[in-house]
Amino acid sequence: MSESNNWLKKAREVLDIELEAIRAVRDDLDEAFSSAMEEMSACSGRIVLTGVGKSGLIGRKMAATFSSTGSPAFFLHPVEGAHGDMGMLRSEDLVVAISNSGETEEVNSILQSISSLGIRIVALTADTGSTMARLADVVIRVRVPREACSLGLAPTSSTTAVLAVGDAMAIALMQSKHFGKKDFQRYHPGGFLGQRLRQGIHRLMHTSALPLAREDESLENALEVMNQGGFGVVFITSGDNRLAGVITDGDVRRMVCGNNWRLSDPAGLHMISSPVHANPGQSAASVLDVMEEKAITVLPIVDHENRIKGLVHLHDLLGKGKLKFSS
Repeated sequence: MSESNNWLKKAREVLDIELEAIRAVRDDLDEAFSSAMEEMSACSGRIVLTGVGKSGLIGRKMAATFSSTGSPAFFLHPVEGAHGDMGMLRSEDLVVAISNSGETEEVNSILQSISSLGIRIVALTADTGSTMARLADVVIRVRVPREACSLGLAPTSSTTAVLAVGDAMAIALMQSKHFGKKDFQRYHPGGFLGQRLRQGIHRLMHTSALPLAREDESLENALEVMNQGGFGVVFITSGDNRLAGVITDGDVRRMVCGNNWRLSDPAGLHMISSPVHANPGQSAASVLDVMEEKAITVLPIVDHENRIKGLVHLHDLLGKGKLKFSS
């Protein structure tokens, strides 16, 4: 076997072991996870992560994930905590302590003092009978079958599993708080999604090959325009390209079920009049709010005289379209 194939074989073995670890921890989750989530959901302060070594690094990442998804969090190094940094803690905070063995002296040395402040403690550990587990209010067992390290010594599968559980906690909290795209934009002003949502909608909208049909055209012609446009909608216009209404693929389904139509009917007879729309001067974020509130996938963009200037699809706002920096 070539050296290149050997590297690939070993990499796949390691990833298989880590996948095995995550599956084992997933199957092992029980009501303790739900109890921990109830504690965290009820927390009116910050979520404080603590751990040493590799567990500490995982704790730092978890704190960043919690904070960016709507749950204020920070990392407290247990050694610094024992030398004054515990002064940052408040009774309304909640501590998540991480230690695979549950016997990490630096962590356990501060947990009793933390508890005396009235702060609730959630432990992530492989040993539910450990010292750390006894000091905690809720214990989530994160026990993996084996480490990916060939010596069984370096934290590999165990830290991957804790990281995955931390992600599960953060996303569960995010959903329970109804943390949405607008909130994400506020916490990620420099991120790609935030950048897109700060743009004027004129930079994201489609301006060519728009699905347009006059209100006096036949329904058959309007549906052909819809079919060719690929957006699942046709904009119905009156004189001078002004928006009069829309027909969506959902409207067509309802029309067919109702049997009260003919292909020769004027399109205006079956359109939804005065549809929701936006104007080119609005921000992408404000348009996204409208589309989410109204459960709309495609929105017409019109000027102050109601003339159609373009359209925007939800995918354009969420990054699946290309950002155009037009003037």
